[in-house]
Amino acid sequence: MEKEANTGISRWALRAAGMNKFRELGLVFFIVVISAAVQVRNHEFLTLVNVGNLLTNTAILGILSVGMMMVLLTGGIDLSIGAIIAFSGMASALTVSAYPQVPPVILVLEGALIGAAVGFVVGFLISRFSILPIIASLGMMNVIRGMTYLISNGAWVSAHQMSDGFKALATGKIFGVNNLIVIAVIVYIVFYYFINYTRTGRRIYAVGSNPEAAEVTGIPAKPIVNMVYVLMGFLAGLAGVLWVAKFASAQGDTAVGYEMNVIASCVLGGISVSGGRGKVAGLVLGVILFGILANALPLINVSPFWQQAIQGFVILAAVITNVMIKRNNDQANLRHRRI
Repeated sequence: MEKEANTGISRWALRAAGMNKFRELGLVFFIVVISAAVQVRNHEFLTLVNVGNLLTNTAILGILSVGMMMVLLTGGIDLSIGAIIAFSGMASALTVSAYPQVPPVILVLEGALIGAAVGFVVGFLISRFSILPIIASLGMMNVIRGMTYLISNGAWVSAHQMSDGFKALATGKIFGVNNLIVIAVIVYIVFYYFINYTRTGRRIYAVGSNPEAAEVTGIPAKPIVNMVYVLMGFLAGLAGVLWVAKFASAQGDTAVGYEMNVIASCVLGGISVSGGRGKVAGLVLGVILFGILANALPLINVSPFWQQAIQGFVILAAVITNVMIKRNNDQANLRHRRI
C-alpha cells in the first residue's frame, strides 16, 4: 500500500513538473515561430540593431513585471504603477530641472523611494484594513495621478531642461550594452535569487497559495503582503526615472494604462492571477513575447488597431492555457490526496 502511495506521489509530481515545462516550452516555440514568420516578412527584424532596440524598449516593462509577479504571487494586483511612474518621473525631472548638478544616482534614489512610499501605503491599506487590492490600488492610482498634475502645475518638463547625465541613464552604454538592459538584467538576477533561494521568497508563494494556512504555520502573511507592494512601488519608481530619462520628457499623463501591459506580460509568462503559481523563467519568456509583439507588428505594417486586437488574442490564449494547466494540476493533486 505504501509503495502504491509513493508511486502515486511520484506520478503527480512528474505530471505537475511536466505541465510547467510544457508551458515554458510552448512559449519558446511560440516565440521562435513568430520571430521566423516576421523575419520572412521583414528581413530587418532579427538584425543586431533591431534586437538591441527590442530589448531596450522592453527593459522597463521587464523591470516592472518583476514587481508585478511578486504582487500576483500573493493573490493581489497593483493598478497604481502607471501613476507611480508618472509621479516619480515628474519629481525627478523637476529636481534635475531646478538643480542640474544633482548626480543621476540621487535622482534614481529619489524616484525609487517615492515609489516605495506609495507602495507602502497601498500595501498597508490591503494588509491592515483588508481592502481589496484592486480597490486600494485603483484609489491610489487616482490620488497619485492627481498629485503629478499638482506638483507640475499641468506643465511638461522637456529635454532641454534635463542634464545630459540624467538622460544618459537610459541612453548610455556599458560595454556596448544599453544601460536599461543592464539594469533589467541586474534586477532579474537579484529577484531570481530572492524568490528561489531565500525564506522570504518561498513565503511569498505560501501566502499566495493559502493565506490562512500560512498564518497558522507561523508565516507573517500581512507583513509579506505589505513588503511586495513596497517592492513593486520601488521598482515602479525606478522605472519612472528611467522612463523620463529615456523619452527626455515628463508629463502628467505618462504611462496611462501601462499597468495593463505589465499584467499581460506576467499572464503570458504563466503567472497565476489567483496567486501562488509562477516561475521567473516563464516571466522572462512572457516579457520577451510581449516585447516581440510590440516590436514586430509595426515592422510588418499591421494596423495599430489590429495590433491591439492581436495582442488581446494572444493574452486570452495564454489565460486559457494557464487555466487548463491549473485545472489539470488541481485534478492531479486531488487524485494524489485520495491515494
